[in-house]
Amino acid sequence: MAFESWRGLFGCIKPTKRAGSLEELIRMLPEGIGVIPLYLSINKGTTDEFKRSVEPFEPMVKELAELECDLIHPEGAPPFMFLGYKGEAELLKKWEKKYKIPMFTSGTNHVRALKALKAKKIVGATYFTGEINKLFANYFKEAGFNVLAMEGVQNVPFNQIQNLSSEQVYSHVKKLFLKNKGADAIYMLGSGWRVLPVIDMLERDLGVPVIHPVPARCWEIQHRLSINEPVQGFGRLLAEMIPG
Repeated sequence: MAFESWRGLFGCIKPTKRAGSLEELIRMLPEGIGVIPLYLSINKGTTDEFKRSVEPFEPMVKELAELECDLIHPEGAPPFMFLGYKGEAELLKKWEKKYKIPMFTSGTNHVRALKALKAKKIVGATYFTGEINKLFANYFKEAGFNVLAMEGVQNVPFNQIQNLSSEQVYSHVKKLFLKNKGADAIYMLGSGWRVLPVIDMLERDLGVPVIHPVPARCWEIQHRLSINEPVQGFGRLLAEMIPG
């Protein structure tokens, strides 16, 4: 392990070459954690593209294992959610046994974070439209949650979602939450949108915790590497380093 990775070496596989979320994560992570990113080339965000994308992850998992990462994270909720909650768990178990490195996906990370916050009824916001949102909802239902809604932002192409302002996303999430009474947590699917500045604001205004992939990722990396450094400004999960 390199000296600069004295607290652990984290390997991630990012499904797109979209800039933003990796930089956000690295700024959040405590000193001493090394990061090795690898990339796939998903760019259309279609159902067919996601269904074909799981197989290309494994050679990159193998590469990160050979680099002796302490933890591997194949990112991207849609590719693995197409397998279903149980199917995804079986694949992770198979890879962990084969490569002897602990791993987590975006989906398992989000489920773990929601359960750590004792959420039972959730409202989900995505940047996808159409039937794919039903698939996301079914994944969380299979994981044991009551999904009151899972809705996407309308009329924004997949490859342009990073250009939405955080204020636009705040408005979308708030309207969705107020339309679906009774939720005890808000779930935001996808690392593509740049919304970190409004997570604390949403939690204060709506009175429930917000799970966003980047802070949730930082939270799990710390727990997995036996580190405990709370980070303020991105929601209660990470600010309090909730056990989980």
